[in-house]
Amino acid sequence: MIVFQIINVAFEVMRGLIVVRVILSYFRHDPQKPVFRFIYDVTEPILYPVRRMIPLFRSAPVDFSPIFAFFLLYLIEWFIIRVLQLILW
Repeated sequence: MIVFQIINVAFEVMRGLIVVRVILSYFRHDPQKPVFRFIYDVTEPILYPVRRMIPLFRSAPVDFSPIFAFFLLYLIEWFIIRVLQLILW
């Protein structure tokens, strides 16, 4: 169904933007440029709550929140698709 494809694409785009943000963190860039601002504005609502849920890793030199967010997005996508399958079938 087209609904499942749209959901899948939306979550894939979000995961892709998180990967791009992680890669950007290794390079010098101007976060005020529109393309970078867009990436930060779209991914921060996902990453910020994950950072708050994992206070243990805040003092770590590496930010693990993208990893957890990545898998959390997979779980949310799976849950949404399963619920929609129950409703639509």
